Amino acid sequence: MPRILFFFLLSFFSVQAQISGCTDPLSKNYNPDAAENNGSCIYRNLKLKPEYSAKLSDSVKETSGLTAFDNLLWTHNDDHDTTIYGLDSLGKIKKKIVLKNVINHDWEEISQDSLYLYIGDFGNNAKGNRTDLNILKIEKKSFLEENPVIEKISFSYSDQTDLLAQKPNTTNFDCEAFIVSKDSIYLFSKQWKSSKTNVYVLPNKSGNKIAQFKNTLATDGLVTGAVYLEKKKLISLCGYSKTGKTFLYLLYDFKNHDFLSGNKRKIDLKLPFHQIEGITTKDGIHYFITNESLVRKPILNNPQQIHYLDLNSVLDLYLHK
Repeated sequence: MPRILFFFLLSFFSVQAQISGCTDPLSKNYNPDAAENNGSCIYRNLKLKPEYSAKLSDSVKETSGLTAFDNLLWTHNDDHDTTIYGLDSLGKIKKKIVLKNVINHDWEEISQDSLYLYIGDFGNNAKGNRTDLNILKIEKKSFLEENPVIEKISFSYSDQTDLLAQKPNTTNFDCEAFIVSKDSIYLFSKQWKSSKTNVYVLPNKSGNKIAQFKNTLATDGLVTGAVYLEKKKLISLCGYSKTGKTFLYLLYDFKNHDFLSGNKRKIDLKLPFHQIEGITTKDGIHYFITNESLVRKPILNNPQQIHYLDLNSVLDLYLHK
């Protein structure tokens, strides 16, 4: 009898451990019995307003990326200018470092790991047929010494077989967001036709590489920036819809590098008709985002700005569980 009871209990707890479902208590379909998150969580609509916004200098009217490093927020313009600007939390320029002997064709994002900064020169919205897509890999130590040592990672998309010129803002092979994880770089494309994003992966090594397609995320909007907290399994994307509605898209509690296997939550921002371009955070709770100048008088008059957001109500439970 004890042996039968033992095997019954062993079988019972084995079944319990295998239950998968939505594990986020903030979701509409939270399953308290689920032991494994299967990425099925559904969320109520949420709109967040920045805690504050501040106008940026005219030197960064086309701010296109943002990352937090060495106690500053670093940004850059998306055309010609090869200066990297260090900002304080109110957007005031505190430092400028020029990258020499490089060209800014269309810099759209800045990312980092422990040793390097990365600049994505992969904007491709004009004709959709660039053959010089690349990422600059900059040693942090030399960058801070204002004598940056720079490598180049060139790439093409594994599934782009047609390089004929297209009409502006119609390609699905534009990109403005990427993250770095160990020996790989992950791109989040800006799909003008479908308003989705494709995830691609390529080796984090200099030379010519192929960005391999991984999967597609239905963001219902154009992704323009990304920040990754690897230890916390959290990716935060930012962007805007074709009608100018701004949003964040959070990916968290995923398995390994299958970023779409966990929670997927879209949050609308109370920043109508802002061209959001950059996003960064140090802790997953406190975020800074930037928008480039969007002035179309008399209808639109949104200068370049930095915005501070608090996501404590959304992510505190997950980050401190």
